[in-house]
Amino acid sequence: MNKMRAIVSLFLLFPLLMSAQEAPRGLRVDLLEHPDSIFVSGQQAVVSSATPYFSWECGSGMTGGRQAAWRILVASNADRLTEGKADVWDSGRQKSSISTAVCYGGKALRPSSCYFWTVQTFDRQGNASSWAVPQSFRTAPVLDGSFAYYPLTFDTVGPVSQLIAGDSLFVDFGLDAFGTLRLELDEAPTEAQSFTVLLGEKRRGNQVDETPSGTIRFARYELTTRPEQPTYIIHLRKDARNTTTKINESGMLPVLMPDYIGEVMPFRYAAVIGLKQKVRVSRTDVHYPFDNDASSFESSDPVLNAVWQLCKHSMKATSFCGLYVDGDRERISYEADAFVNQLSHYAVDAEYSMARRTVEHLILHPTWPTEWILLTPLLAWNDYLYTGDDRLLRRYYDDISRKTLSALADSTHLISTRTGRLSREVMNGVHYRGKAIRDIVDWPQGGAKGVEKEYGGETDGFVFCNYNSVVNAYYFGALGAMEKISKSIGRKEDAKRYARQMEILRRAYYKQFYDERRGLFHDGDTTLHCSLHTNMFALAFGLVKPADRPAVARFCESRGMACSVYGAQFLLDALYENGLSDYAYTLLTSTRKRSWWNMLRMGSTITTEAWDNVFKPNLDWNHAWGAAAGNIIVRRLLGIRPTAPGFASVVIQPEPGALKEVNATVPTVRGPIAVHFLNPGDGTFTLDVDVPDNVEASVILPGSTKAHKITAGKHRLTSGK
Repeated sequence: MNKMRAIVSLFLLFPLLMSAQEAPRGLRVDLLEHPDSIFVSGQQAVVSSATPYFSWECGSGMTGGRQAAWRILVASNADRLTEGKADVWDSGRQKSSISTAVCYGGKALRPSSCYFWTVQTFDRQGNASSWAVPQSFRTAPVLDGSFAYYPLTFDTVGPVSQLIAGDSLFVDFGLDAFGTLRLELDEAPTEAQSFTVLLGEKRRGNQVDETPSGTIRFARYELTTRPEQPTYIIHLRKDARNTTTKINESGMLPVLMPDYIGEVMPFRYAAVIGLKQKVRVSRTDVHYPFDNDASSFESSDPVLNAVWQLCKHSMKATSFCGLYVDGDRERISYEADAFVNQLSHYAVDAEYSMARRTVEHLILHPTWPTEWILLTPLLAWNDYLYTGDDRLLRRYYDDISRKTLSALADSTHLISTRTGRLSREVMNGVHYRGKAIRDIVDWPQGGAKGVEKEYGGETDGFVFCNYNSVVNAYYFGALGAMEKISKSIGRKEDAKRYARQMEILRRAYYKQFYDERRGLFHDGDTTLHCSLHTNMFALAFGLVKPADRPAVARFCESRGMACSVYGAQFLLDALYENGLSDYAYTLLTSTRKRSWWNMLRMGSTITTEAWDNVFKPNLDWNHAWGAAAGNIIVRRLLGIRPTAPGFASVVIQPEPGALKEVNATVPTVRGPIAVHFLNPGDGTFTLDVDVPDNVEASVILPGSTKAHKITAGKHRLTSGK
């Protein structure tokens, strides 16, 4: 992460007590791991809460690998901490295993002030760790409780290759990214000279492609040198598609770049034509703070390695707005994009503030598809599950509950936007500002057919009816998320109500959509058509009864990848959840048109909006909703998923398919989980796993249902001969 420290490290100023336990590390305030940094943009994150939450990673050496108590000190300056005096808060020794989202309990914090904090942990034998190296944070001018987030920052990147032909210089930066171009002449010009700069995402031979298809980006700039000026920064024109304040159909405005950054565009290639002097070219890449070293993945399959790197880079590159957006076309947050983006971001970086800020934004600014509004409770639950911080759930509980769209349910117990119940009052209740909410199923709904699939568009021929099976599968998923949310914050009666609603809905869903003869689900109440989407969403959201799952899963396998890059998230989740991991692996590593490999083959280095331009002629090359493979590799193939909020417990259940070997590091809020497995194909399987302290893991090896309980440290588990 390119940044400058605002304050010199306090390590030398703070004496460490001798202890068998290592000091806690990875300290966070309100989810921020680097609140003490001044970024290269000159900005600093601030904490707006009067009662911030503290988190840390426990150091190794605790008896049993478990924390039994903690003590936090907060002071107004570092010197007081070195003296062991906390003039703001000394929590005293608190018996608790919690190491995430510990609420501040000291005297009132002052606005626009700097504070320092540290933490000490105790194991079950009462042994104390050393004190953590103190971390500082600054409070905002107004402590209004807003969620903390980082400013945008940038990297300066040089080309990986360049070609000079006459007065033309063509450079390749290796990866597509959002930024701008900087030119440095070897000699300052003595007179004005006209030259041309080309920027683009696609190449044609050894030139920037000036006529790329779809919305693949290209721009031309005609410039003139100035006497005695050797350095030039290309000030990019604004694109009316993503920078005007024209309200779209959801009543949402685009996310604008802050003044301290300026305008950016995505490009990988640049050409400088007509300059007589030698010139050095660099790109300024704008992004949300991102730790490239937080995660790693290397396997025996080069296609899978390339797919993982594609998804990882996509998380960094598409963070350029500070919110999850739909790429460069509109720069608008959509729930569907955010759902994939959130999980894949968690998979590659222990960074949670951007996801939280996006979820809050979408609660208050929903978009038009029915199904995507129904994703909001799942987005909110993921935030809590991965961070252990329940403030989003408590603050927006009523708003999130309305996102289940239960107000659209009628005597059938199903919901519908087509039966007259979608009133302005209902739309206002979920903060929707547009004219209407409409069903979508998948996107795009039109496009080429006959290319690796039967139907045009990405809905597998789904037949829209008054009662939509896919919408009601999402409804079931939303109710399930609300049951867990309600239970987690002590709303026990609400949790029971949501559980009852789920069972009533399951019966209604079967009654309306289930075809007993075929063992499949119909798309709607007035059609016998059974699409991939109807059946994969029913599986993915847990609607299908156990006895019926094999038939539904086999049908999903028979349809292939007849869904969009977004739909692939749910298809792969459904396949892995229902015993078809071998087939899921073939989809992850496919080299056909409908694959992540095809995105790379087309020339993109950020996940694309569609599998190929034949399926969506106006696709763009910078759409994070195409990055489902990133989280599927971690959550399903490696099988690393939190089972208690804040990774207090985790399941590690690898499902390797034909994959022979993996080395990987997966970030969590409690520290990284490292795994290595060998799957030679002879019926044996060996898993080496390194679990952070204060995490309980259940390991389930391939082909087994037995859970091996392990705690902190390195473990080897084997199965087979």
